[in-house]
Amino acid sequence: QVQLVESGGGLMQAGASLRLSCAASGRTFSSYAMGWFRQAPGREREFVAGITRGGSSTWYTDSAKGRFTISRDNAKNTVYLQMNSLKPEDTAVYYCAASTSVRPGARSTEYDFWGQGTQVTVSS
Repeated sequence: QVQLVESGGGLMQAGASLRLSCAASGRTFSSYAMGWFRQAPGREREFVAGITRGGSSTWYTDSAKGRFTISRDNAKNTVYLQMNSLKPEDTAVYYCAASTSVRPGARSTEYDFWGQGTQVTVSS
């Protein structure tokens, strides 16, 4: 099992960059594929990015491609989301999640463990 804690959110202006971190506890971090999701007010939780256990493969929702980068450092038990060229529509609570599947998809039900979330607000 793994516990996840997100950090790095904040209030940013459009066009700015922000790096989110998700720190995991436990010795089995490298056994999990990881993902980032976000949830805006009144919206369903939305997949943003995913990464395999060793970091060899990544995948993104269309709105994140070219702007966001997911990465992980298994030695530090941490997964990151680098967000560039932020837009107001990126405003949401961002969650990291862990999955026991080798390559989970975009559905939140494919992830087994979740962090508490970190707020990202982008002003125009």
